[in-house]
Amino acid sequence: MLNFLTNPILGETTPLDLVWVIIIIIIAMTLIRVVRMQLKRTFGDRVPKSDLDFMSTVVTYLLYLATFLIILPYLHFDLSGLFVAGGIIALALAFATQNIVANLVSGLFLMFERPIKIGDNISINTLTGTVQNIQIMSTIVRTFDGIYIRIPNSKLFTSDITNLVIHPARRFEYIIGIRYKDDAGKAISIIRDMIDKQPYALKSPGPSVYVDMLDSSSVNIVVKIWAPSLYWWGLRTELLWKLKVELEKNDIQIPFPQQEVWFNNILKADMKSVKEPPPIREIPYQEIEKKENIHGPKPGETHGW
Repeated sequence: MLNFLTNPILGETTPLDLVWVIIIIIIAMTLIRVVRMQLKRTFGDRVPKSDLDFMSTVVTYLLYLATFLIILPYLHFDLSGLFVAGGIIALALAFATQNIVANLVSGLFLMFERPIKIGDNISINTLTGTVQNIQIMSTIVRTFDGIYIRIPNSKLFTSDITNLVIHPARRFEYIIGIRYKDDAGKAISIIRDMIDKQPYALKSPGPSVYVDMLDSSSVNIVVKIWAPSLYWWGLRTELLWKLKVELEKNDIQIPFPQQEVWFNNILKADMKSVKEPPPIREIPYQEIEKKENIHGPKPGETHGW
């Protein structure tokens, strides 16, 4: 029986080698199934189904390739020439597809790290918009103007990403100027009452309202308010005008820039000593009579030279 398993039947391949090949294939198929199920559990709620299918396909083919390379020695194939040819092909593909590989690897890192997710408002360099889709090779962002932008994952992963909504709360602020003759304490009390009436203005952390600067034409009051990240923009755009109207109802005005010019007493005295210039005397218009030129040539005559 032992001789039967060790006797070559196809070249140098023995029945024992074929048994090992079958065992390796069974293990590989089981491993592929487990890996696909694990990928689905891990990324099922993080990435779209199309991207998950693509990821599973790539991993499956990589495991098939590894299984094939493991089986070849049991079939007594000479791998030296195959490895040389494969190395040359792999080197050529590496140069040709380096950007694709960089995007693919960056996409995998983005899925594991998760600095952004679909629906987040983000800012990257000069671009600000909402994440529409996170794919293996690229990320789709829609700007607030409704423009579609595709960002390669390699560029996205190496850039500074500002996620505007990843934290549950966000703060914004106003600078409101009032006149010097207005009561700053009353203005602060009115502003606080208006903030308390807003349903999206958070109590903890609470708002801050205080006099920050005595400017050239106004007393500047700084207003800092915390709001949920999903609603802070609507509150910020609506509340400012409400504060302006409420302050004016209580006779607290927002001044415009102005300047007062004061003259020195010496300058006033010097101006009084300046005499007015004498009036301009008008000369009546006189028409000058035209005299006939007696000695001049008459029409039709010639000079006598």
